[in-house]
Amino acid sequence: MLHWFDSVILGIVEGLTEFLPVSSTGHMILTNKLLGFEEAPEQLKTFEIVIQFAAILAIAIVYRRKILQVFGLGREQSVRGLSVDALPKRRLNLIHVALGIIPPLGIAFVFRHFIKEIGFHTAPVLWALVAGGIYMWITEALYDSGKIKRTAETMDDISYKQALLIGVLQCISALWPGFSRSGSTIAAGMLGGVSYRASADFSFFIAIPIMTVATGYEVLSNIDNFRSGQIDIGFLLTGFIVSFFVAWIVVVAFLKVLQKLKLKYFAWYRFLVAALFYLLIMR
Repeated sequence: MLHWFDSVILGIVEGLTEFLPVSSTGHMILTNKLLGFEEAPEQLKTFEIVIQFAAILAIAIVYRRKILQVFGLGREQSVRGLSVDALPKRRLNLIHVALGIIPPLGIAFVFRHFIKEIGFHTAPVLWALVAGGIYMWITEALYDSGKIKRTAETMDDISYKQALLIGVLQCISALWPGFSRSGSTIAAGMLGGVSYRASADFSFFIAIPIMTVATGYEVLSNIDNFRSGQIDIGFLLTGFIVSFFVAWIVVVAFLKVLQKLKLKYFAWYRFLVAALFYLLIMR
């Protein structure tokens, strides 16, 4: 039986974890277990689609100006009467976005049945939390040591090669639920010489089309659940609102304090969640 407080709790968890490098998948599975759902009911699957869409909407609002710029619809900035678009500086465009999203979306579609049948089981998600944390820790150590040459300070500085590297390494998270999409993209950007801030910005930005496609696919796959009307509208609306505002606050706050939040701190947190997985679920 689903209650309104389940909606609030799940909305908070989705909003908090979707865009941080901690794995929203792992947190949602753990939260469902703690709420007493051994197997997620069909209504809960529908609910998770709705709150994920709320998180997408929140991130789209945060990056609305960059979205307009990429599609050539934003206002042109000027420097002493000269249009920025007339300057030789590289600008983020749809090719960068395509290079960042096509590899993971393609992999996720080809192996979708395998991922659903095996990837979302507790043990693979637990190990993904640990492996993702180690990957992020090692990446940051290399980045801070100066062994990686930084060539992109902002999203507009990202090259096609760097965007492709991010897209390819993001395939790990597509194949391995719990590895963290945002964690894999941020770390991939840093490995490619993109600044921490620009890597996070690009990770959040390409999450919009990736999550839109993924959510759209899930809606079509679960269309009967929406048509049946078996889930309470108030329950859905509560989760949507909570997820939207929490996701918006998290992204804005994360970007403001980014330099103080090292990836290793998120790695430690992932190890803690993995330990909770083992103690509360697997034992």
